[in-house]
Amino acid sequence: MRPLDGIKVVALEHAIAAPFCTRQLADLGARVIKIERPDVGDFARGYDKRARGMSSHFVWTNRSKESLALDLKSSDADAILHALLADTDVLVQNLAPGAADRLGLSYEALRERYPRMIVCNISGYGPDGPYRDKKAYDLLIQSEAGFLSVTGSGDEVAKAGCSVADIAAGMYAFTNVLAALLRRQKTGEGCRIDVSMLESMAEWMSFPLYYAMDEQAPPPRSGAAHATIFPYGPFDAGDGSTVMLGLQNEREWEVFCRQVLEQPELATDARFDANHKRVAHKVELRAIITATLSTMTGAEIIARLDAAGIANANVNDMHGVWRHPQLEARRRWTTVDSPAGKMPAMYPPGVPDVFMPRMDPIPALGEHTAAILKELGFARAENEDYATNA
Repeated sequence: MRPLDGIKVVALEHAIAAPFCTRQLADLGARVIKIERPDVGDFARGYDKRARGMSSHFVWTNRSKESLALDLKSSDADAILHALLADTDVLVQNLAPGAADRLGLSYEALRERYPRMIVCNISGYGPDGPYRDKKAYDLLIQSEAGFLSVTGSGDEVAKAGCSVADIAAGMYAFTNVLAALLRRQKTGEGCRIDVSMLESMAEWMSFPLYYAMDEQAPPPRSGAAHATIFPYGPFDAGDGSTVMLGLQNEREWEVFCRQVLEQPELATDARFDANHKRVAHKVELRAIITATLSTMTGAEIIARLDAAGIANANVNDMHGVWRHPQLEARRRWTTVDSPAGKMPAMYPPGVPDVFMPRMDPIPALGEHTAAILKELGFARAENEDYATNA
C-alpha cells in the first residue's frame, strides 16, 4: 500500500510548479487527473522535443497522471467538472491570476459544496497585495527574490540552470497538501492553501538575506565558488578537468595543507590561518593552491582529497549525471512508458522501503478523456465530444 492510495487529485495545471507538486502526489499513490485544453494541452508539452520527441519539462513532471481534455469555458464543462470534483480530495491549480475564481473554483465557492476538499492555489505573488495580478515565470521570480543578485560572477548576474522558483513552489505545495491531508484526518475539514513562488524563493534566500541584514553588504557574486568560505569551489587540474573542493573548518584546513598540498607551513601562515583571512587573501591563496593542483590529474587530486578526508566532487555535465556511478550502484533509474515509448526515469528520492513509488506512463493529451467521462456517467454519443475535442 502506498500512503496516498485512494486519494484523488484534480489538477488545473500547466508549466512546472503545479505539475511538479502533483507528480509527487502521484508518486505516493494518488490518482491525479490532469485537465488540459483540447488540441493544445499543457503548454509545457511544446517547450522542446528533446526527450525522444517529447518535451523534457513535460516528461519530467507528468508521469503517472491521467489526461482529461476539456474546454472549461464550454457549456458542458461545468457539469463534467463538478461530477469530477464530487469525490475529489485535493484540487491543485496554477492558472493565471483570477482564472480559477472566474470559473467558480475559488475556495469560497467550493467550500460549502465540498467541505472536505483541500484547495491548493499556486501563484507567482499570492492572492493579494500590489503584485497579485502580475504574470510570473521562473526567471522573473528568481529576479524578484534576489537570487540573481548573488548568482553569477563579478558584474554579471546569472540565473539558475534549472527552474528553481517553480521547484520551490511545487515542493512547498506538495508538503502543505500532505500536512492538510493529515489535518483532515483529525478534523474532517478541508482547507485552502496559497503557495506563492516569490515567498517560496524568498525562503530559500534566507542565508543571503540574514547575511545582508541591517544594510550590511550582501554576499558577493562568486561564480561556482562559495561567497564567504575559502577554499570552497572549483579548481583546475593539470589534465584540463575541474575539481570542486570544500573546506568547512580550521581542522580541515590544516589537513589540506599537510596532506594535499604538502605545504604544512601554510596552515599557520598569518595570511591564511582563519577563514576570514583566507577570503581576504583568496587571490594569493588560489594561486598557491592552483600551482600544486595543476601538476596532477583530476583523478589524482580527488584520490588525495579522499585520502585526507576533504570534501570534494567532480564537476559533471548532464552526460556525466546520466552515467553517474553512484546513481547506477543504488539502482536509481527505471523506465516508464510514454507516447514516445520507454522513457528513463529516476525513482523519487527518500521513498521508505515499505512501498514502491508509482512509476506509471506519461499521458498523451486527452488519453483518458473517454474513460473518465464514462466513469462520471457522461455516456458519449456518436460525434458528441462534450467540447473536449478528444
